[in-house]
Amino acid sequence: MANLWHELTPGPAEGLSVVYVVVEIPKRSRNKFVYDLKGGFIKLDRVLLSSLHYPGDYGFIPRTLYDDGDPTDVLIFANEPTDSGCIIEARPLGIYRMLDRDLHDDKILAVPATDPLFDSYRELEDIPPHFLEEVAHFFTVYKDLQRVKVTGLGWEGRAVAEAEIERSCARYARHLRTSR
Repeated sequence: MANLWHELTPGPAEGLSVVYVVVEIPKRSRNKFVYDLKGGFIKLDRVLLSSLHYPGDYGFIPRTLYDDGDPTDVLIFANEPTDSGCIIEARPLGIYRMLDRDLHDDKILAVPATDPLFDSYRELEDIPPHFLEEVAHFFTVYKDLQRVKVTGLGWEGRAVAEAEIERSCARYARHLRTSR
């Protein structure tokens, strides 16, 4: 079985203006699916304890490692949900800064790069402001009933998101070298 975290590149071309996202959780789901990093499969971790649902497809960028020890998280602003395991070519537009149990667990916000409805979306400011509020609200309250403290720190734009993706690619490469 292929392990997409290790075997898929972070994106289809040089640079990180378009990245691959492995979808774990489809839009509108309450199921919290996670990619098993060692086994290379998606499994049900839990069902959200609140009545909220994911506001977009949610997944990770291959060959990245973020501050929390997981691959870099991505929420994709899309019209329709896809499926767990789907690979989406996505264009990062911004990053939502947050702390989960006092660890940085930021979320990249992206749009599907192959969907013509999102061709004009190039910067965070192109996203409808209410959607940004929905995402911020979701990530600051979705673990409340688990008694887990999540603190939203606000949005930053595309350049910062791309810099964080580059940083997480470098951290993944260092991790790979030191774990062998």
